[in-house]
Amino acid sequence: MSITKESELLGMQKVSDAVACTLREMRNYARPGMSTKQLDDFGACILKDLGAHSAPYKTYKFPGYTCISVGNEFCHGIPSTKKILQEGDLINIDVSAELNGFWSDNGASFVLGEDKNGHQKLVDASKDILRKALQNIKSGVRIAEIGHLIETEAKRRGFQVIKNLTGHGIGRSLHEEPAEIANFKDRCNLARFRKNSVVAIETFISTHSKYAITLNDGWTMVGNKGGFMAQHEHTIVVTDNKPMILTAKNDIWN
Repeated sequence: MSITKESELLGMQKVSDAVACTLREMRNYARPGMSTKQLDDFGACILKDLGAHSAPYKTYKFPGYTCISVGNEFCHGIPSTKKILQEGDLINIDVSAELNGFWSDNGASFVLGEDKNGHQKLVDASKDILRKALQNIKSGVRIAEIGHLIETEAKRRGFQVIKNLTGHGIGRSLHEEPAEIANFKDRCNLARFRKNSVVAIETFISTHSKYAITLNDGWTMVGNKGGFMAQHEHTIVVTDNKPMILTAKNDIWN
């Protein structure tokens, strides 16, 4: 969507605060020995208390209220009573929601407790690359150039980017134009970021794979060549200068 009046900006700020606070509190609540279903139920309660509705559940009938991926799961992990968190796990939580007709999306990967499995370098790369990408987004910049920046930074750190997972427009629905904000230089994409447009910018940084494939459950995605992936995401408003980060309250950089 494009912000055309103050009421739209206020609506986007309210739903973005809801998803950001939910993500932050879920990350803080996660503990070894807890099931991903327990963590999802906790997040669902926060969204409900804030008057927001889970976007994946509302839009796609996803079997959960948030997506929680663990270990070699890249994204869209289904919350389960059988999936128990362990010390050192690489965890990704993606929270998106609708509130009063406005939609927002954010996500973060993190290591649970001690970094026993050496995932922190990957997590830090994903966070740092998202920060750098956002610092370079403004009206008139080509979307493909931000993708080029993300891939270049990933390779410089010894990682890959996932080429079939992308950021996207958002606002009046979960996925809007621009439909794809890729993590690589898509030479076919001549579009530019537009002032006042609302977009979700995501990094998909991996150790081995370049593509994500869907498992038999119909939702969970893993790497085509295995390995691990870290993702971080903010919903922003594009301006003539630095973007307005609507989901800043998720504290993913703290």
